[in-house]
Amino acid sequence: MEEMKQELKNRIALYALMSRLMITEADEAFLNEIEQDEQMLALFPNYKTWSKRKDFNTKELIEQQYNVDYANLFLMHMVPYESFYVRDDQMIDSGGGNPVIELYDALDFKVELEKARVVSGDHIGVELEFMYMLCNAQLKALEAEDQEGICELYQIQKGFLKDHLLEWASMFLINMKRESRTPLYHDGAELTLEFLLSDYEYITEALSNSCKDVA
Repeated sequence: MEEMKQELKNRIALYALMSRLMITEADEAFLNEIEQDEQMLALFPNYKTWSKRKDFNTKELIEQQYNVDYANLFLMHMVPYESFYVRDDQMIDSGGGNPVIELYDALDFKVELEKARVVSGDHIGVELEFMYMLCNAQLKALEAEDQEGICELYQIQKGFLKDHLLEWASMFLINMKRESRTPLYHDGAELTLEFLLSDYEYITEALSNSCKDVA
C-alpha cells in the first residue's frame, strides 16, 4: 500500500506541475518551486543548464522570455484545445455538447475559466488538471481502503487518456516542443508527452494486476 501511495503522490505532483505550466504564464513562485526541488529540476535538463538563468534575474526572464514564449505557444500561434484537433471544422467547442465538458460535469469537476488563460475546458492544461483531480480522488480512496473506488478511478483515468489526451495532445506537444523558444517550455513539452504515454502503460498494468478481480 505504501508503494502505491508514493506512486500516486508522484503522479499527483507531475500532473500538477504539467497543468500549471500550461494553464497560465509562469510566475516567480512557480519557477522557485521547480528550482528549489532537485528532483523536479532534473525533469527540465535544458532549463537547468540554460546560461540565461545566470545572466538575467527571474523577473527579467519572465517578462522577456517566458511570457513571450507562453503567448506564442498558447495564445497566438498554436491552439491548445482538443476540439480544434478532433472536430472537422477545427472550431473550439466551449459548449455543453463538448464530450470533455460533459464528463467534467458528470464527475462534478468545475473549470474556473476566468482564473486561467483558457476559453474552453478542453484546454490541455485543464485536461491535465482533471487527471490531477482523479489521482487525488484515488489517493483518498486508497487511504480509505476502497478497492472498488480505486479501480473505478483507474478505469476513468485510462478512458480519459485513451479517448482524449492521447488522442490529440501528442500532436500539440510535438509542435509545442518544436516551436518553443525557451528550454522551460521545450522541456515541459517533452516531459508531458513522455509522462502521458508512460502513465497510460502504468494504469493499464495496474488494472491488470490490482483490479482484475474487482467487478
